[in-house]
Formats: sequence, C-alpha cells, structure tokens
Amino acid sequence: MTASKTPSSPHANEANLSTPAEMPLETGASATGAAIETAESAATGGHVGRFRWTICALLFLATTINYIDRQVLGLLKPTLQAELGWSEIDYSNIAFAFTTAYAIGLLLVGRLMDRLGTRRGFSLAIILWSIAAMAHAGVSSVAGFFAARFALGLGEAGNFPAAVKTVAEWFPKKERAFAIGIFNSGSNVGAILTPLVVPAITLAYGWRASFLITGALGFLWLVAWLAFYRRPEEHPRLSRAELAHIRSDPAEPTTKVAWARLITYRQTWAFALGKFITDPVWWFYLFWLPDFLNKNYKLDLKNIGLPLIVIFLAADVGSIFGGWLSSALIKRGYSINAGRKLTMLICALCVVPIIFASQAANLWTAVALIGLATAAHQGWSANLFTLVSDMFPRRAVGSVVGMGGMAGAIGGMLIAKVAGYLLEFTGSYVPLFIIAGSAYLVALLVIHALVPRMEAANVESAA
Repeated sequence: MTASKTPSSPHANEANLSTPAEMPLETGASATGAAIETAESAATGGHVGRFRWTICALLFLATTINYIDRQVLGLLKPTLQAELGWSEIDYSNIAFAFTTAYAIGLLLVGRLMDRLGTRRGFSLAIILWSIAAMAHAGVSSVAGFFAARFALGLGEAGNFPAAVKTVAEWFPKKERAFAIGIFNSGSNVGAILTPLVVPAITLAYGWRASFLITGALGFLWLVAWLAFYRRPEEHPRLSRAELAHIRSDPAEPTTKVAWARLITYRQTWAFALGKFITDPVWWFYLFWLPDFLNKNYKLDLKNIGLPLIVIFLAADVGSIFGGWLSSALIKRGYSINAGRKLTMLICALCVVPIIFASQAANLWTAVALIGLATAAHQGWSANLFTLVSDMFPRRAVGSVVGMGGMAGAIGGMLIAKVAGYLLEFTGSYVPLFIIAGSAYLVALLVIHALVPRMEAANVESAA
C-alpha cells in the first residue's frame, strides 16, 4: 500500500491516447494533466467536450430513484408495524426477501448487461423495479410485502452493473472513480429525498400513496434514458474530440469472457469479498436507521426527516470526495494501487467511531457518528466499484460487478436475519454498530491480501 511514483510518460496519437496514471497497473505510471490536454488537442484539433457528464447525470438520477424506492419501506417501518402488526422477525423476513432477490438478480443481470447492452438492459431493469415498487401499495399481508420486495430486488439489481458498465464505456480510466463517485452519490440523494417526501405524502394521503408516487418516478427517467443514451461511437451529440478522449485508453479485444473463467481470478474474489463484508452495513443503514432513531430518540414521521437528511447528505459528500481523492492522488503520481487503497484505508478508519453511536445520549452526537460512517462507506464504495474497471477489461465489467453485487446482497441477507433476531430478543443495537465499525478494516485486509499490487486480470492469455 506504499505510495509509489514514477516519471510521467505520455504517449498519444490520433487513434490511441494513453491516460495519466492509468499505465500498466503494476508500474503505476502517471502523466501530467497538461501533457494530456496537449495530446488530446493535437489528436482531435479541438476542445474536449462534456457530453459524457450528461450520461453520468442520467446514472445519478437512476441511482437516486433506485434508493428512493428501496428506502420507502424502512422509513415506514414503525407505521407499518403499528398498523399491520409486524414483529421484528416479520420485518426482517421482508427485508430478507429483497436482499435474496437482489442477490439472485445480480447473479444474472451483470451478464445480461454485457449481452444486451446498457441501453436495453437498463431500460428493462427500471421497468421491472418501478412496477414492483408501485405494487407495494396493493398489499397488506407479510406474504404480499415479501412478494413485492422480492420483485423489487430483482429489478433493482440491474442499476449498479448497468451504471458501472456505462461509466466504463463513456469515461477513460483516469475519470472513472470520479464519475462513479458522482452517480453513486445518487444513492445518498435518494436517501435524503425519501424522508423529505414520504412523510408528507403518507401524512396527507396514506402510506399506499407513498409507494405509488415514488414508484412512478422510474418511468419518467426511462423517457430521458431512451431519448439521450447511445453508445459513444453511435451518439450524434458526441464530438470527435470527446470520443477520442473517451477512447484514450489502449484498445481492448471484444471477445466475451466466460463466467467460469472470471471466478478463477483473485481480482474477482477481492471485489466480491469486499462487497460481502461491507455491503451489509449499508443495508443495515437503509433498513434499520429510521427504526433506531425512533426507538432510541422517539422520532416519528413528523420529525425524523432532518436527522436522516443530515446523515445521508454527509454520505453524498463522502461519495464524491472518495472518488475525487483517489483520482487526485493518482494524477499526482501515486500508483493506482496506492491511490485506491490509501483512500479506502482513510474511509475504513472513519467508520470505526460508529461503534459508539448506539450509546450516544444526545441525538446529534449519534447523527454525527453515523453521518461520518455513511460518508466513509460511500467513499469506500466508489473506490471499490472502480477497482473492477481498474483490473478488468470493459467487456467483463458488468459481469464482475454483478458477481460482486451478488456477494454483497448475500451479506445483506445475513444482516437482515441477524438484525431481526438480535432486536427481537435483545432490543439492543450495540452488536450491530460494532459489526459496522469493524467491517471495513477487515475487508481492506482481505482485498490487499488477494491483490497486493492490484495487477490487471490477464483474461487475454486465458482466452
């Protein structure tokens, strides 16, 4: 994890521009920003455009909607428990349904995105999850919510494999961590908007209207996606200069990489185990934080909004900052290995203080500790996703992200059951916050043990 620096060595021609800091991973070579701009100008004869950031904005909006739809249930947990008579175990089973379906979906959707392409694949995913989100309004039993959550999990599994694959298609490696950090921050914006919108809708029209209105947002996004999205080579609004910038990394073969081959790489397992260990913490935040605040500080739908907004606003800042920090370190000459892992270490250390949150006597002390942890999680997550595009060719990114996401969802299945039984029989959040505080350091040790130099997976020689 030592920060290594090497001399700049930019190489560029009209067909193939090398990128700063994204030279072979084992050397961590870096070029200066000025050299890159000069090379791009020489190759394209003009200013590099910004349309790729419009695509990133669409990914941000999709992720925002994704998290609104999945968080509505957690926010309404106290209301639904009181009205429908759920136990903690009933609720944990409903949460378990979502994460189980999410795991199954991710097992399949990564490969589906690689085969269908992101335009069609993303469209199918958001149609399914929007219908499922609205279907919650028509059920009342535990079994009905179980079925609706299962369908929602299947559909929502498409978001991150499609979004990460889109970033790999639309951004050169030197910009990917920042782009992923931006779209990943949509998860926090969704978590901020939900406590702003859902209580107002619920108090005015009832909880069923909350599911209907938030679920319908996906169809509005679908219209924009179909109108704006094409592959870079096919997009009429993309300039020649920007296309050259996007394709400035060395060319890659287009042959498919089989799943059976991908699971043999240490790089795949590093990502998957990182997700398995740390994703459950985020599931815990989404599904149990409103309940924690309700039980420990007596917050209800009328006053729970501000603490949740503060927590997830911090997470939003953390997502963008985490992506920016590793990219900034790499541009300054750090190797990819050092830049990513140093950023992840900082994030892991920032989560540790959350172990004291469950014992905080003051609401805002707890909010500050949880907000720091959610910010660190999102900074961690932006870099963890970026590891896939660092270590695998574009044509394998969707599959690897899907496999890792499935591992994270399996971890989410476990935390759902653990949280349900712990809270049912002990009523204490202490063990859950201890798990959250230690998970990231453990995950970083595992990742570093598997990929100490973060070298690229040699899929070509195995083909």
